[in-house]
Amino acid sequence: MKREPHVLLGVVLLAVAVSAINPHSWGTWALEVLPIALAGVPLVATYKRFPLTPLSYRLIAVHALILTLGAHYTYAEVPLGFWMEDWFGFERNHYDRIGHFAQGFVPAIVVRELLLRRTPLVPGRWLITLVTFVCLGISGGFEVFEGFVGMLGGDNAADYLGTQGDQWDTQWDMTMALLGASAAQLLFSRVHDRQIELVEVRHEGEQGGR
Repeated sequence: MKREPHVLLGVVLLAVAVSAINPHSWGTWALEVLPIALAGVPLVATYKRFPLTPLSYRLIAVHALILTLGAHYTYAEVPLGFWMEDWFGFERNHYDRIGHFAQGFVPAIVVRELLLRRTPLVPGRWLITLVTFVCLGISGGFEVFEGFVGMLGGDNAADYLGTQGDQWDTQWDMTMALLGASAAQLLFSRVHDRQIELVEVRHEGEQGGR
């Protein structure tokens, strides 16, 4: 288990490298991979003094893989989205919906962990409310960033925005993030609480043994 974060990091770095082989658009690739770097650097830097739960690390790795796939193809061109079109009769490539669901699902667990371990908050309604609002804030901030990219990039930003002509794309993106944040807390809160307790005990033991 102690080596698992290192293995996950290696898998993510490999996925980033593979996604960089002849991507659909280098600009889109860079923008989609940027969040992986922004999250990865502090995670690596704080690993020894503030290790997260296995659940958090695993979900972060899955989210990174979702991003690298979208980075390589652009979200509107990911083959999985086209397969979903055929299977379910969708009118557009919905891979971006998966990405935005993960944008709520994964941060919900990470934010929940930070609040439980670094604030006086305890599991309950206030924690659920704050986690959900933070995830919506992250989603909203990302939509604002996308808007700036659209204004600065002009026609070249279409691949990154991936709206596919949907005028409600922003609203759908934030709705999916809300659903993801809600689902994560509903499904994993108890497992997460147990893992937090184990990580805290193990970390305190390691610190005391030095």
